[in-house]
Amino acid sequence: MAKKSSLPRVAYFCMEYALQSDFKLYAGGLGILAGDYMKGASDHGYPMVGIGIKWKQGYGDQMITKKDKVVDTYPINRYPFLKDTGVTVTVKIRQRDVKCKVWLDRSHGTVPLYLLDTDVPGNEDGWITGQLYGWFGEERVAQEMVLGIGGVRALRALGIKVDVYHFNEGHALFAGFELVREKVKKGMPYAKALKATSDQIVFTTHTPVVQGNESHYISRLMYMGADNGVFDEKKLEALGGKPFNMTVGALRLSKKSNAVAQLHGVTANKMWKGVKGRSEIIAITNAIHRPTWVDQRMLDAAEKGGDLWTIHQDNKRKLLNFIKERNGVMLKEDSLLIGFSRRAVPYKRSDFIFSDKKKVAALFNSGKLQIVFAGKSHPLDDKGKQIVENIIAISRRYPTSVVFLENYDMTIGNMLVRGSDIWLNNPRRPQEASGTSGMKAAMNGVPNLSTLDGWWPEACDHGVNGWQFGNGYESKDDKKLDANDRKGLYQVLLNEVIPTYYNDRTKWVSIMRASIQSTRDTFAVKRMLEEYYDRLYKA
Repeated sequence: MAKKSSLPRVAYFCMEYALQSDFKLYAGGLGILAGDYMKGASDHGYPMVGIGIKWKQGYGDQMITKKDKVVDTYPINRYPFLKDTGVTVTVKIRQRDVKCKVWLDRSHGTVPLYLLDTDVPGNEDGWITGQLYGWFGEERVAQEMVLGIGGVRALRALGIKVDVYHFNEGHALFAGFELVREKVKKGMPYAKALKATSDQIVFTTHTPVVQGNESHYISRLMYMGADNGVFDEKKLEALGGKPFNMTVGALRLSKKSNAVAQLHGVTANKMWKGVKGRSEIIAITNAIHRPTWVDQRMLDAAEKGGDLWTIHQDNKRKLLNFIKERNGVMLKEDSLLIGFSRRAVPYKRSDFIFSDKKKVAALFNSGKLQIVFAGKSHPLDDKGKQIVENIIAISRRYPTSVVFLENYDMTIGNMLVRGSDIWLNNPRRPQEASGTSGMKAAMNGVPNLSTLDGWWPEACDHGVNGWQFGNGYESKDDKKLDANDRKGLYQVLLNEVIPTYYNDRTKWVSIMRASIQSTRDTFAVKRMLEEYYDRLYKA
């Protein structure tokens, strides 16, 4: 790695940032990654600036009613620690000038994060920055115009010079449209401006399902003004297809792209192989900010041969007390506790462990096995809400051994990855992009029990630092895939995990130590930053 002073200055664009639990700018994994990235860049002195949105209501709170139904609420959030930069930029949306006030956040370190806010007196469209991922097509386009077009204009108004623009997901694509407009306005021909702009942009793709990558009708983009006065319908179609796919557009308007795990790199290249003129997709595996998520005592004990079990049991007691305070249920300290914290979507199979009722009923009823769930569904996703409600119903069936913690946030996540005994993850391979929660658990001495998806194929040494099940099987037939993974899960859980936990403490602790030592550096944010600079930004 070159000296930091000689590195390119990067503007990192992301729709969400998870920096602290009560700073409601995040929904899930994308925000967790972005928050850890900002903190890591600050810790290690990288020349970077973040661009995001000051969400008035954030993703909202998701609570469980007395009738066990999921309900979303949207309290107004205020952040007195944000600094008013005195800068306001304007973005024309639906033929109306929308003012975007620029706030500065430095709560996470030295790397500045600038947040755009349309809740400005006189704005007809003040609620554009109301709800993260809220509402429908037009409002989503408006939000992305504020992030992208407004973000570039904010950098200009602040006098910040940038060498590389990093789009974390396709939400930021309209920043590229603004860069093209700047060049065309100076007299550069469109085709040359497009190429010159792509030389400045790198792109990170996450969602490994084509349908999950956002697209818009071209007529909607034109009506909203997202064309930015530079593109017509033919140019938009040539860039992003018809309908206009934000990921396709970003792949074509970048010099290089990356997936977020090695397996995801294979998946992404298969997904987008038909996109002509796209940038190369390499794989840079995600990582985590250790000071945020990992108990330093566990790292020290693993390194120096200390007493991992005693420290872990202290973290487990803290988690059990936390659960008692939140849910009124006191789980057992001497019983194996599974942690499961995932966004509520079908491919993550949240209630998969309960799919063979006969096999698990005796274990959960006896108290020999316990599980704590956490996670949110998208506010507009009825299927996701049904998944949460199914888990609530299961917790009523096993009231002393199954718990669901409502309204997932960073506080809950931190408690779970430190205090659980084992971390369960069972996505349908290869639909998990990365899955950084497993990294956090692993570094806290909480071994993973997971399908070989996301990051886990790179780390798993079965029976040494954790366990895999399913043997990497893939199938387009979900029933076949589920049957294969179900068989593997029960075999490993019943024949390896549970016997080791209860009958061989020495081996269990050795697995805890190996879990920490094999992941602590490889999946820490410093390695990820070095790869981004060496393999993307300086490309």
